[in-house]
Amino acid sequence: MARDGLPALRIAVVGTGLIGGSVLRRLAQTQHEVVGWDPDPGTRETAAALGLPFADRLDVALDGRDVVFLCGPLSSLPAALTEVVAATGDRCVITDVGSTKMAVVEAADRAGLAGRFVGGHPMAGSERAGLAAATPELYVGAPWVLTPLGVPGLPAFRLLTRLVLESFDARVVPLDATVHDDIVALASHIPHILAGALATATDRSDVRAAVLSLAAGSFSDGTRVAGTPSARTTDMLLNNRAAIARRIGLVRDALDDLVAAVVTGDADRLLSGLSEGRHARLDLLARHTQPASYAFAAGEDAEESAFLLELGASGGCVTGCRVDGDRVEYDVLKPNP
Repeated sequence: MARDGLPALRIAVVGTGLIGGSVLRRLAQTQHEVVGWDPDPGTRETAAALGLPFADRLDVALDGRDVVFLCGPLSSLPAALTEVVAATGDRCVITDVGSTKMAVVEAADRAGLAGRFVGGHPMAGSERAGLAAATPELYVGAPWVLTPLGVPGLPAFRLLTRLVLESFDARVVPLDATVHDDIVALASHIPHILAGALATATDRSDVRAAVLSLAAGSFSDGTRVAGTPSARTTDMLLNNRAAIARRIGLVRDALDDLVAAVVTGDADRLLSGLSEGRHARLDLLARHTQPASYAFAAGEDAEESAFLLELGASGGCVTGCRVDGDRVEYDVLKPNP
């Protein structure tokens, strides 16, 4: 991974559950000056017990910061953004880690924050919750989505890209917010619904105890995320309900086809449907990419923005970012055709 020595930054992490806590614990191992804050007194006590840099008051945590990570519950992010903007300087870059992007991005756009706010979503997590479950390695190798607000957001995007690459060893996926929410509907949110449905069906069945005693990898893998705290999952699903509604028909159609083939004994139809799904699964396990580099000079911001969004939407990612005056160069991985 290419690095160009990002200077030390003053960073605040607002909200320190599993996701924010992992951000805080990772940054505490870097050259950056980081401080966390959380509204929950119990979380602040946990932070003290772990020896993490923490502030007792939000205004103290935000004072003089170069970057702020918003890491609270999804529904709280627009209001938290307003509060953070009021307490930080015009040069402070703000990002979030929410698993849906449209609500907070629209709030930032309405507030005229295109040059200061870049939505973010590190695609990593756990069914566990809370600061005690946080780990500094959570994001290593993970895709980290960044959603710049057009050309004005490029300087902030470049700064956050360098920070994510150098401090978290993640890979940056630039995406439009609407495209992101459509993608994660299938990649993350509908799988939570399916896992919950299978686990709920088992819980309601008259063979519940026997199923749980015999459950092997298929059941365990298929229901893993059903163990996520239900309030967190509910918040996530409701915040992306429009995209889920757009995409759930694909899942219903595929499920109906497979069930109909089983019920009617149509082996050819069943084989075809299962083979199609197996193909996607194998592609997930063996994706092939090719490295490339692209440079943009002053006056090419529109071309840079379009390139980045197309790269992310096509399944590519940024692995390096170098800024030299008015010139920026990206190292990327592009999926093979």
